Amino acid sequence: MTTTSQLHIALLAFPFGSHAAPLLALVQKLSPFLPSNTLFSFFNTSQSNTSIFSKSSKPNNLKIYNIWDGVKEGNATPFGREAIDLFIQSTPSNFQTSMREAEEETGVKFSCIFSDSFLWFSSELAEKMNVPWIAFWTAGSCSLSIHLYTDLIRSNDETLSKIPGFLSTLRISDMPPEVVAENLEGPMPSMLYNMALNLHKANGVVLNSFEELDPITNKDIKTKLQKVLNIGPLVLQSSKRVHLDANSDESGCIKWLENQNEKSVVYLSFGTVLTLPPNEIVAIAETLEAKRVPFIWSLKDNGVKILPKGFLERTKEFGKTVSWAPQMEILENSAVGVFVTHCGWNSILEGISYGVPMICRPFFGDQKLNSRMVESVWQIGLQIEGGSFTKSGTISALDTFFNEEKGNVLRKNVQGLKEKALEAVKPIDGSSTENFKVLVELVKCHK
Repeated sequence: MTTTSQLHIALLAFPFGSHAAPLLALVQKLSPFLPSNTLFSFFNTSQSNTSIFSKSSKPNNLKIYNIWDGVKEGNATPFGREAIDLFIQSTPSNFQTSMREAEEETGVKFSCIFSDSFLWFSSELAEKMNVPWIAFWTAGSCSLSIHLYTDLIRSNDETLSKIPGFLSTLRISDMPPEVVAENLEGPMPSMLYNMALNLHKANGVVLNSFEELDPITNKDIKTKLQKVLNIGPLVLQSSKRVHLDANSDESGCIKWLENQNEKSVVYLSFGTVLTLPPNEIVAIAETLEAKRVPFIWSLKDNGVKILPKGFLERTKEFGKTVSWAPQMEILENSAVGVFVTHCGWNSILEGISYGVPMICRPFFGDQKLNSRMVESVWQIGLQIEGGSFTKSGTISALDTFFNEEKGNVLRKNVQGLKEKALEAVKPIDGSSTENFKVLVELVKCHK
């Protein structure tokens, strides 16, 4: 084994939901600021690697390693929670095996472990190797805070309003399910609880957010962790993002938006993982048709099959239903007046970054908490009445944005947060820019 001063960074991804892709995006942002001979080794399951590297180019100095997903040879491919549980049960030995292989292949020992925060055992691996551990929390500081307060929340549900940065409107039903699970011994609750107990050992905890979004929460988290580095919104800093031109806009969404009035369009998207229940798809479709409001609906093929018969034909004059939509370019367009979302963190941050208020229909993880923040703390959107789409509830939500004074207030509030986000990523003195410089130095640091 050769040991040199060359940087070799181990990137440990959590292969589910929208976790691995932001880690890769962060590496692509970091790479130009590090010595040109820096090596990155990216550890992720084969299925997740195939998915993210089919959509994103691989940096030349990054090598991909497929780690074991916990599925025994010959067994059927599991889905959902079963796949997550099997993967968690196979950690950390699956990472350790591939990491040894990477060190032997390159002849360069790791100088830093940069992992998804979920992978709390990275603290032990880093300690054994005597290298820094940097953890990447892919959601907001509000949900990170909730995990850090797990013991307090479980001991007394009246304490929620005492957590810095939250209002008395926060409820136990808004909590990520793992925090309030009956016991913390299941694979996922156990992983997140261990993360909360070990995160103070990380030399830095990186968030794709900006300090000014949750100032009180960030101040409190900084008393619990070594270094808290909000470096986002990354979406506002991606200089490599190429805007779609008419030729590459396969869905035709951007061209279509050019012919719509300002702030008139409803954009609906529920992420890459979720499919709405059939009754909710029908409720949305009936609402859009009844209101004749201009819309773009990103709906996968299995959802399209559930639409009322003739819906696509009857709405084609004022709406577009597409299997995939260029979300950032759509939100950036001044024709879009409201974003109907599942409240995944990336979507929330994109809505804020482009100043689009939201109608929230959360499902799992941190989505209910994000939704509560959108409605009650930041006041930049509404939760759907009753927690799921009905025709009357959806009509009521759209009326708020297009007919009522309250819609203007929500727009004004989200515009204010957009301006703060732009301030945070300014090249000189932006809070996220300054935090990013600290991150670069942390990654360069040999223990």
